[in-house]
Amino acid sequence: MQETLYNLVLGFSVALAPMNLLYCFIGVTLGTVVGVLPGLGSAATIALLLPLTYYLPPTSAIIMLAGIWYGSMYGGSTTSILLRIPGEAATVMTCIDGYEMAKQGRAGAALGISAFGSFIAGSVGVVALMFLAPPLAEFALEFGPPEYFALAILGLSLVSSLWTKSVPKALSMSLLGLFLGTIGLDPVRSAARFTYSSLTLLSGLDLVPMVMGLFGIAEVLRMIEKKVQAEEVAKAPKGLIALLPNRKDWRDSIGPIVRGTIVGFFVGILPGGNATISSFISYALEKRRSKQPEKFGKGAIEGVAGPESANNSATAGGFVPLLTLGIPTNVVMALMFGAFLLHGVTPGPMLLKQRPEMFWGIIASMYIGNIMLLVLNLPLIGLFVKITTLPSSIMGPIIVLVCLVGAYGVNNNPMDILVMVIFGVVGYLMGKFGYEPAPLVLAFVLGPMIEISLRQSLILSEGNFLIFFLRPIAGVLLGAAILMLLAPMIRKRTQGELGRTTAEEI
Repeated sequence: MQETLYNLVLGFSVALAPMNLLYCFIGVTLGTVVGVLPGLGSAATIALLLPLTYYLPPTSAIIMLAGIWYGSMYGGSTTSILLRIPGEAATVMTCIDGYEMAKQGRAGAALGISAFGSFIAGSVGVVALMFLAPPLAEFALEFGPPEYFALAILGLSLVSSLWTKSVPKALSMSLLGLFLGTIGLDPVRSAARFTYSSLTLLSGLDLVPMVMGLFGIAEVLRMIEKKVQAEEVAKAPKGLIALLPNRKDWRDSIGPIVRGTIVGFFVGILPGGNATISSFISYALEKRRSKQPEKFGKGAIEGVAGPESANNSATAGGFVPLLTLGIPTNVVMALMFGAFLLHGVTPGPMLLKQRPEMFWGIIASMYIGNIMLLVLNLPLIGLFVKITTLPSSIMGPIIVLVCLVGAYGVNNNPMDILVMVIFGVVGYLMGKFGYEPAPLVLAFVLGPMIEISLRQSLILSEGNFLIFFLRPIAGVLLGAAILMLLAPMIRKRTQGELGRTTAEEI
């Protein structure tokens, strides 16, 4: 314990140096802007700035790049809540209930609980990073292709079983998402699939235009249909206190924040796990646990608190295998790994022994950065909420413009705009017929991971599917997934039998 305290003091002495504080502030500010602007993305921003960090001290460079990463999680919730446009892929779930809260005149509470939840989860994630990094990294190494396949199936079954009123509809959306994820080059044989001789489709569909269409453009089409007038828009509450979550909001949110923090951190340390997957799992968990699951999708603050906590905690979890084992778990961590190598530093087991000031300085800076983000975001809540007072005649074009810029900015490809428009129409029709977009999006994200891990597992077992049940971790995860899918049917059958028994007794 004494050694840990000494290391913390060392870390804060490095992080509080004026130069490192400046670059931490630059990083979190850039991250917030990146999160607010859909389509830009933290990975693209870090990639663009990577060559410039060559001229910075190694610790300052990593502190700034890390700030961009976890700062983008804060900023991504803003457009998700106010415009129903995910600023980051990890904030897709925030759109569902956050935007409904904004329509009810509670955008301030949604933004406030998002900021506080992000701060709590990010801070706890950093503390867990300090104390649990080595043992958690060793546990993550136990995961092979069968375990990744089982984990992905569990995540998919969690979300597919969310909408218990129509599991078949949720499953059909999941299957559609899996199919869309196969478009492009085969990951094993590099053969073109469903590309129809299109060079654009060779690289597959991009997630950003898809979610902007499903959520942003679809919402504009619904606005046009409803013809919302200016006087129907809720007035913005006055004063910072009126914008912040009340006691009931805190009572409803504290459990989701704690659970989201734990889920996000553990998913974040797994190779292939990321903030997007953790936010989906957190939302699924909260709806599954709720005594009133029907309120989700209609403005439940738990649906904002859980996913926002999970995606911020996952950013801290992603640093565990990178700093302790030198293993990047996702695209952003791979870029961070490149930043280390650019400065002649190899992250891994020897980093703590050879460069303790760098190791602990980076961790301490993440805690300071979370405080900076809270201070930066809270005063702006009032300004953000005023956006919701705009009439649909102004709001609609703004949403379309943001979507156009975001979709085109991903690859500078006009075809992405067409993809966005197509999914906008699809999202509008899905809403008309009672189909939810969340299972489709998660299946699309998990599809490549499911396919690759399935094929690798079958290659290892020479085609024997028992490999998924003979390995303990994979077997437990798959068993849980099967139970998740069967639970709604078992519940309905049990309720039906109870109803018949009661009728007979009467």
